[in-house]
Amino acid sequence: MIEAPTNPLTGSREGPEKEELDPELLGLPDPPKRDRTMTVGLLVFTALASLAMVLALRRDAAYAFAEPHARDLGDLNTAPADAFVENQYVSGRAMLGAAGAIRYERPLVEGSYRLMPVTRAASGGPAEDVWVEVRVPPRGENIRWVPPSEVTGRLVRFDTAGPRHRGLAGAVHDATGKEVPKGSWLLVDSAAPSDARWAVVLVGLFVAFAAWNAFATAKLLRKVKA
Repeated sequence: MIEAPTNPLTGSREGPEKEELDPELLGLPDPPKRDRTMTVGLLVFTALASLAMVLALRRDAAYAFAEPHARDLGDLNTAPADAFVENQYVSGRAMLGAAGAIRYERPLVEGSYRLMPVTRAASGGPAEDVWVEVRVPPRGENIRWVPPSEVTGRLVRFDTAGPRHRGLAGAVHDATGKEVPKGSWLLVDSAAPSDARWAVVLVGLFVAFAAWNAFATAKLLRKVKA
């Protein structure tokens, strides 16, 4: 049997010291559970909001990696329906009509925009309707302005055009009383893939923000070992 060592000063045997609880620590108040719950709720909410923004911007970010050379569709009125591929950089020729068109502006952007339908040819056209968004330069809104006959830009569906074009179909109905057919195409003139790099940056920031909030939430909910 191994005996405990003897203290040379007192002559008594030393045993294992017992850990005593600090009375000052015992006197501290318990952590505020309500504030902790509110903090966790806020972190979860901001993480979910960041993920929602990632989902909303995913198509814009994907367009930044599209083929940089525009694919020629020819006449937009006679191009076959299978030639229209979503979220691609395309070019085409079309006669844009004033009937059913709307004009609008965007904050912090000079000039204005016009959303114009492609005029159908007498021989018929594609399976779905095609609309073109054209930017009018500053001081260009006058009777002399003529819409372009050749357009090059991003081709998307109205339903998946992203936050920048959300609500356009409703605006057409409010302004003209006409419905934009479901599944219609939108060609955003002068929108090259390189112009969508801002979406890639935002998606990266939102992903990082969501990850940080998730990490902070897990750290707050983790049980502290005694």
